[in-house]
Amino acid sequence: MIGEWASSRLSVPSLSALAAFEAAARHGSFTRAAEELNLTQGAVSRQVAHLEQVLGVALFERVRQRVSLTPAGGAYAADIRDGLSRIAAATVSTMAFRGAAGVLHLAILPTFGTRWLIPRLPRFTEAHPGITINFATKLVPFDFAREPLDAAIHFGDPVWPGAKLHRLMGEEIVPVAAPALVARLGLAAPADMLRAPLLQQSTRPRAWANWLEQQGLPPSRALMGPRFEQFAMVSQAAVAGLGLAIVPRFLVEEELRAGSLVIPFDLPVTGSEAYYLVYPDAREHVPAVIAFRDWLLRECVA
Repeated sequence: MIGEWASSRLSVPSLSALAAFEAAARHGSFTRAAEELNLTQGAVSRQVAHLEQVLGVALFERVRQRVSLTPAGGAYAADIRDGLSRIAAATVSTMAFRGAAGVLHLAILPTFGTRWLIPRLPRFTEAHPGITINFATKLVPFDFAREPLDAAIHFGDPVWPGAKLHRLMGEEIVPVAAPALVARLGLAAPADMLRAPLLQQSTRPRAWANWLEQQGLPPSRALMGPRFEQFAMVSQAAVAGLGLAIVPRFLVEEELRAGSLVIPFDLPVTGSEAYYLVYPDAREHVPAVIAFRDWLLRECVA
């Protein structure tokens, strides 16, 4: 393996040349790239010319004082930008090890993060003061190989190629509404709910249909209502009286306690999907991942 790297590195351009190319590609200008990198315009031009010589491919078309990417340059710029971002993230993470136990880059589902995880995090930081957690929002599964992330909170089936999954919890799905809307509609039976707008959550398109079918009701109106991207937006729309929402009970506990939302018919639906902690096989032995995993599993049991 070392021999393979030693031979292949001869074709890897210098980082300074790649940085000059990426900046010029992003700005569409050698001059603006030079200003960003604190170099002269001539230095950037020479770096790019050297890179083109190494690659044997023209990366820019030069017309008078303007430059534009060639098709090869455009494709190369996208790949290089991703690589430089990963190098920058790895550098920041490594620097964070100075006097600390490490950094965890965690992808979270936004409402799960704000409503359930973050309120519990003080207990984690108290137990592991040397670990810093950085958060990113991801609504759907992604490729760990292309993202500078160590772990993720995933909802769905326990399927994620090349990764370890730990089940955290299931959920009960219940209908909720503002008390004033319930009173105005005179909801006396689940079928009465079909008279109201049904608020939609875009990542759970089958939520209303599943609940209606469980109650023996036709799902024909299951998708008729305004659509929102996050549960937090759906629940706030319900508080505002825009319609009925169908949400995991534990994500609206605060509104239920405050009385801004009520469950008109406590007929929960559960499914096979659940929340999971996911991390790539390559991060299995990272101390920060291990510490967070063990703490999170204990929190879910408690």
